[in-house]
Amino acid sequence: MGRTLMAALAAALTLLAFSGNSYAQGKHKEDHTKGQVPFGPAEKMPLEQPGAKPGVPVMSAREFDAAKEIYFQRCAGCHGVLRKGATGKPLTPDITRENGYEHLKNFITYGSPAGMPNWGTSGELSEDKIDLMVRFIMQDVPTPPEFGLKEMKATWKVHVPVDKRPTRQMNNWDLGNLFSVTLRDSGEVALIDGGTYDIKQIVKTGYAVHISRISASGRYLFTTGRDAKINLIDLWMDPPTTVAEIDTGIEARSVETSKFKGWEDKYAISGTYWPPQFVIMDGATLEPLKIVGTRGMVVGTQEYHPEPRVAAIVASHYRPEFVVNVKETGKVLLVNYTDLKNLAITEIEAARFLHDGGFDSTGRYFMVAANASNKVAIVDTKEGKLAGLVETGPTPHPGRGANFVHPKFGPVWATSHLGDETVALIGTDPEKHPQYAWKLVQSLEGQGGGSLFIKTHPKSTNLYVDTPLNPDPELSQSVAVFDIRNMDKPYAVLPIAEWSGLKVGARRVVQGEFNKAGTEIWFSVWNAKNEPSALVVVDDKTLKLKKVITDKRLITPTGKFNLHNTQHDVY
Repeated sequence: MGRTLMAALAAALTLLAFSGNSYAQGKHKEDHTKGQVPFGPAEKMPLEQPGAKPGVPVMSAREFDAAKEIYFQRCAGCHGVLRKGATGKPLTPDITRENGYEHLKNFITYGSPAGMPNWGTSGELSEDKIDLMVRFIMQDVPTPPEFGLKEMKATWKVHVPVDKRPTRQMNNWDLGNLFSVTLRDSGEVALIDGGTYDIKQIVKTGYAVHISRISASGRYLFTTGRDAKINLIDLWMDPPTTVAEIDTGIEARSVETSKFKGWEDKYAISGTYWPPQFVIMDGATLEPLKIVGTRGMVVGTQEYHPEPRVAAIVASHYRPEFVVNVKETGKVLLVNYTDLKNLAITEIEAARFLHDGGFDSTGRYFMVAANASNKVAIVDTKEGKLAGLVETGPTPHPGRGANFVHPKFGPVWATSHLGDETVALIGTDPEKHPQYAWKLVQSLEGQGGGSLFIKTHPKSTNLYVDTPLNPDPELSQSVAVFDIRNMDKPYAVLPIAEWSGLKVGARRVVQGEFNKAGTEIWFSVWNAKNEPSALVVVDDKTLKLKKVITDKRLITPTGKFNLHNTQHDVY
């Protein structure tokens, strides 16, 4: 099916009206979930099943538990634990019941060009599971439990004390060109040599690792996943080993370490989606030291929000501070970690809903997407204030973004979008190019909506844009490549999924990541857990296939983090 027809179909399906479906009348199928849905991370979230209500689909206790698991794994990240929405639309019962069963079923099945995955037509959710999810999101929203210091300390483990760790690197690995690759559904990361393409080690972590972060010294690798587990991996050991771990909540998305001169590696910080809070820990042991809640008033309307989740966190290079982005309230918190007993926090009003971002090329300005507001906020980490707020396309989703020098506008930072095909270029040089600073200087037209990541490298002349959440397979299985030297030139399309040699599955192509030298870029070809996946390596100069990495251990590979580039904020 062509992209125009698919887009039209998906748009049309969103307009379907509810008309007397039997499920909305309280009828339901037999319990069809037995043996189908594995129970795992969501067991940490013991939600009670709401009582039955007239006109609301009936669910058995087992069906509710199975749907809870699927929602945690696939939906909560965008729609929120309390279903109030952020990157995704709100799914509160007043909305879902008005939309009705058929509308919800079709939207989950077919997705939309604005970034809603086509869970049904991609084969990732069966018809029975889609039925389960429709009935689940029509229920009242249960509230999960809190998670404080007592609960954290109950999960905290130091496997190798600091005084038992090596004083120098004991292995011969090339740590600078090592890739940490998320194996989403198996709860692992693969450590892969960027020179030989060998899988050096598979490390057990939490479920669905969102990011891997490297300490300022380059010694410690931190991972955090959807289930809020943090693994502290000592890369100097032979082989690298998890030396400490902790659960910082029920769901999380961010981890970072202190980088300011004199404070390198001293502290780590985790931001959680539930409960809405962040915790500062000892950087060598993960001992929890300070927990700060983020519930409060939103920017603009100043109304109370019960679930302001902590999204991206970065460490300032200019001050002893963590830059903490609070999604639902639209606030950026500059958290000074010099005195945890008398914690000083500067609150910067930006825009809702803050998600992800990265530094400009100088490392001074943090560029963060307020994706439901269709804006990018710029925070000056040297002066400690908001430098700008730029209108972009719908639902910007940059990952860490992409920095390069535009032939006309000078240094720019780029983001792609979940909501449409555009790529926004924002000027970032207030000294030499003040007329373009903190302005949308150019909007490029890419393949389509559903983009998650955009990538380039200081040594590259190419800008890569993925579209893994587009419902059109032509788009989700390929990437667009722009020539930085001539931004008006039509983009090239690389058939990454075809190059992988995989013949089955959704084969979504996601998240380009350069090697240390900037000579090649890696993409994940992401299939379901029970299907083969792959990593595809592209020669940056020729845009030709260089290597396909396949292995039965590469289960649902998604994010990839080259340790040198991550350590030095190279993107």
